Order: sequence, then structure tokens, then C-alpha cells
Amino acid sequence: MSTPAPYGAWPSPIDARLTAAHDGRPDCVAHLGDDLWWTAPRPAEGGRRTLVRRRPDGTEESVLPAPWNVRSRVVEYGGQPWAGAPGPDGPLVVFVHFADQRLYAYEPDRPGAEPRPLTPLSGVGGGLRWVDPVVHAATGEVWCVLEEFTGEGPTDVRRVPAAVPLDGSAAENRDAVRELDTDRHRFVTGPKLSPDGQRAVWIAWDHPRMPWDGTELKIAEVTAGGPFTGVRTLVGGPEESVCQAEWAPDGSLIAATDRSGWWNLHRVDPATGEAKPLCPREEEFGGPLWRIGSRWFAPMENGLIAVVHGRGSTRLGILDPDAGEICDAAGPWTTWAACLDVRGSRVTGVAAGPLSAAEIVELDTVTGRARAVAARHTDTVDPAYLPRPEERVFTGPGGREIHAVVFPPRHPERHGPEGELPPYVVRAHGGPTGQATADLSLDIAYLTSRGIGVVAVNYGGSTGYGRAYRNRLRGQWGLVDVEDCAAVAAALAAEGTADPGRLAVRGGSAGGWTAAASLAGTDVYACATVIYPVLDLAGWATGGTHDMESQYLESLIGPFAEVPERYAERSPTERADRISAPFLLLQGLDDPICPPEQSERLLERMAGRGVPHAYLTFEGEGHGFRRADTMITAMEAELALYAKVFGFAAQVPELPELEFRN
Repeated sequence: MSTPAPYGAWPSPIDARLTAAHDGRPDCVAHLGDDLWWTAPRPAEGGRRTLVRRRPDGTEESVLPAPWNVRSRVVEYGGQPWAGAPGPDGPLVVFVHFADQRLYAYEPDRPGAEPRPLTPLSGVGGGLRWVDPVVHAATGEVWCVLEEFTGEGPTDVRRVPAAVPLDGSAAENRDAVRELDTDRHRFVTGPKLSPDGQRAVWIAWDHPRMPWDGTELKIAEVTAGGPFTGVRTLVGGPEESVCQAEWAPDGSLIAATDRSGWWNLHRVDPATGEAKPLCPREEEFGGPLWRIGSRWFAPMENGLIAVVHGRGSTRLGILDPDAGEICDAAGPWTTWAACLDVRGSRVTGVAAGPLSAAEIVELDTVTGRARAVAARHTDTVDPAYLPRPEERVFTGPGGREIHAVVFPPRHPERHGPEGELPPYVVRAHGGPTGQATADLSLDIAYLTSRGIGVVAVNYGGSTGYGRAYRNRLRGQWGLVDVEDCAAVAAALAAEGTADPGRLAVRGGSAGGWTAAASLAGTDVYACATVIYPVLDLAGWATGGTHDMESQYLESLIGPFAEVPERYAERSPTERADRISAPFLLLQGLDDPICPPEQSERLLERMAGRGVPHAYLTFEGEGHGFRRADTMITAMEAELALYAKVFGFAAQVPELPELEFRN
């Protein structure tokens, strides 16, 4: 029987420790022989990622013990960090170790074997880094992307497709690495070899474009022992984004490009570059290339193509490219990650749903049966405490559509008092070229099970809704995102869903920017949680961040040389005098993307203004918190902020008192 209790004060079995222990998801799935492999998070082990192996009998084992950490830092967001190949004496695995960013080779079935380095260290800047490897055992090489720092600055860097010998000869000798492309581009993905071994394709782009703005699909002839020859562009350009390309087993070339306004699949003629759409739809069959090696589709041996597709939510489907028809897999999963793998008639990927965390799912395309096969979701709490997300469309300024996911408060034994409306937290996702989804998130359930609603806003600029929706943010960052979040908050209040006096905004990275900009630009919110944010646009645009995003503001704000006043007008650091609501600021001290200097600059300008605020920093954390103890502290501090500002007594034993500055 449900009893009334103040919103925010409901008792919940979902505590910060439980939430932190289940943070992260499996990723980078691939088969080696009969075994399934993937990377998995270990929040309790310093936030490292390990490599996990599932044998045919269903047993799962962590292949690499601590301190091995399978994670790349290329473009700081990394990407595919490992690859492998079956061998006569067991698999050969090649992986990137986070601590030194070297490539290592490992034969886990060979008695006494230890990982051995394949690449050297470098004392220049950020050193040598590697991502998106593919093992070519026949030639004794691993092809990948090399990121090489040429100086001490964050933008003193070059990237190139490269071949690393598997014999270890490059471990002490940088010259043993074979660079595969002399036609230099600032950013590249790993090269993919055609089935006949004659050609390779990869994706490239240059500043100031981001990969969702415009990329080029490159093709070249493969030569033994030297760089590629005859490098040319097949498709792509300044206003066309190619996010993935794959050779099908029959030798045809498939690419996901948004030339129609949506990332759709095309068959591309390697000779002429003619691109034929395979299934024209106003849906996305690709996404933003934040991580090198993302895989939204995978060609199969029988000529079909496994695809992750959708508008907003995503599904796993099997595309018949000749008929242009898709058959979707059944199941409770509403969000599929960009890490598909195919083996024979089976497709494997990572998927989540409203009541299930990310797990590894296999689809048998012969029987049509989809089932979780590894890293399976298990109910850590009664599902009755989990929110039931609602994907909705709101109306923003000028009548524009705003997509959002609403997570109402939910509890099996509590409801709000008569006449009281729940507080709501507006979540702004990162990127800003990102997307909020409707799958299970325990950090959201941490709030909703206590009677605090959450709405995740896919403001203009988000992915999942076509290029025109993404382009709404061009020149408008700090305006459209702020307006869209405020419009959704106001709509929830107007319809009687949320308490208009108890609204909060929160976000991390670019979402932290939107949260801080919302405090400086609106009076909608009673408080905010701002996490490793962008705060000073001029500083960010003049050497204050890493290379990949160093010119991102050219499109989000405008060319700095032409509109410097716009950078000042929109920066929360320059508008600190307009911030009057309390806020919590959370910052990793080892963040190369949004360094702590920006947070400290804002705090200097808030000092003595009488606005309550708290600042928590975390040693050893970068851009995105990974350690369990950090996540616990951050979640409890956020709840403490809402309890203090919204005026409820959170039912959390020993909830820390938030120490405000003024």
C-alpha cells in the first residue's frame, strides 16, 4: 500500500554505492574463434577497463588483471582499444594500455605469457598513442591509427594510418612503424583492407570541421612494405559526414553518410565514388564519430547487413540491401551501442532498455531469436523502484520541436502529498553533439526513487534526429540549448507535472556549459549541478583544451577572429554577476578537455557575491568520473544540494553536509 511522503524524502534502496558499483557498460565486442571478447568497466579498481572472455560453455573470465587498463587516449575520447586474431595455439590479442598508451601483444593461452610491448614510448608532449587496431596475421602487422605529439602543446599533434610489426621490432624503434598515408589529414580512422587485399579505405577530416560536419572517405591501393598509393576521395566533403565504411565479404563497399540529411547506408562504387542509397529513411543508421572505430553496421556473409537504426531510440535490424527492407529484432532493448560484431548468421552487440542496463545481446538471424548472452543485466533492486521513461516532443521558441525523455518519480510504497508537485532536474547531455536515451540509468533512478523527477533534454544540436536538427546549434551554443532546456522545464511546470519553484539544471562537459549558461541567462532554476564544464569560451578557443575540440567553437559560436565579443557575451565566467542561484561545481583535476582552470576562474568571480556554491575536486579523475569513490561523493553531494535548496529531508544515512561558499 502506498503512503504519502514529501517528494525527495522517499526512502530508496538505490544508494550511491550501489549506483557507482554498476556504472559503465560492456563495449568493443568481437569474436575470436568460438570465444566472445569485450571490454568491461571496473569502478572499484580505480576505474580501469579490463578485457573479458566468454567461452562456449558460458564461463566468463577477466583476461587482464589490474593494473592493466584497456583504453586509448587518441583524440582523448579514444575508441576501439583492442583487436585479436585466432591462432593455432590460441588467440593473439593486441591492446592499448591506458597508463603508457603503448600497444601490447598478448597470447593468454600460452603458459607463462605476459603482455609484451609492440610500440615505443615518446617523451614529447602526450607521446605516442594508438587506436582502432586490426590484426593482419598473414603479414605480421597490426594496422591502426597513430597519434603522435610533436611538441608540448595540446595541438602539437599529427595522426596517420600506420602498420606496427607484431614481432616487437618497433618497441624500441619508432622507425619500424610503417606510415600508410602520406596525404596528411588532421584526423583519421583505422584503414580497412578489402577482401582481395588490394585496396584500403578510411575516413579523414580536418580542422575546423568536426566529424559530424564533414568528412571524406578515402581509398588507396595497398603496396607491400610502403605507404599506400593513389590516395583519393570517394565521397564526403565539408557538408557531408561519412561516419563509417566497411567492405562487405563480396568486395562491395558500404558507407554511412548523411548526404540526404540523415546518416543512411549507401553502396559506394570504389572506382567512381557513385553512392547508391540502400534504404532511404528519415532515420539514423550512424552517429557522431566521437570515438574512433565506432560500428553502427556490419555486413554479413550472406549479403545482409546488421544495422543499428532509429529516430531517437535505436533498434537492431537486418537490412536486405537489394530489397531495401529491414527486419527488426524483437526484445526489450531500446538503445543499441555502436559496436556490432557478426559471425556467420549471428549478430552480437551491446543493448539496454528502460528496465535493463547494458548487456551483450546476440541475434540468431536464422531463428530470429535475440537473447542476452554475456554481461547479463541482473536486477540489483526491485524494478518497481525504477522510472518508466517517456519519450516526448515539446514546443520551443518559434514553434520548433524539442525532443526529451521524461523520467517521472516512481516508488512502490510512496506517493507525493496531495497538492504538492515534485521537484524536477533538467539534464543537459554532453557533446553538445550527443543524445540522451530512454534506457536504465541508476543515477537517474537514484533521484526518481526518492521522488525527484528527471527530464533529459535532446536540445537542438543533438544527434538522432537528422542533420537539420544537429545544425540548429551552429553559432547558437549557449542560446538554443539554454532555451530548449528552459522551454521543456516550463512546459512540465505548466502542465502540472513539475513544481515550478523547484527546478534544477545539471550537466557534465558541454552539459555543464548549458547548466552554467542557464544560471547566467535565465531565472528558471532554483539551483544547478555543474560537472567538469566548459565555462570560458575565449580560453577554450585559445589553447585551453585538447586538439580535437580546439576549433569546435568555430561552428558552435563563430570564428573567434570575427566575433570575439560573442565569446565574452556567452561565457558564464564573463557573466558571473548574473548568477544568483546556488550551484554545485564538480571537477576532475586531471581533465585535459575541460581543465580545472576554467572552474577556478568562475569561482574567483563568484567570491564575495553572496551566492551559495560548493566546489569539489577529485585527484586522478579526468573528463568523466570513473572511480567508485568519486562517483559516490559526487552523487551524494548532488542530492545534498537538492535537499538543501528544495527543502526536504533526504532519507540517506550520513548524507554529507554540503559546505557552501558565498
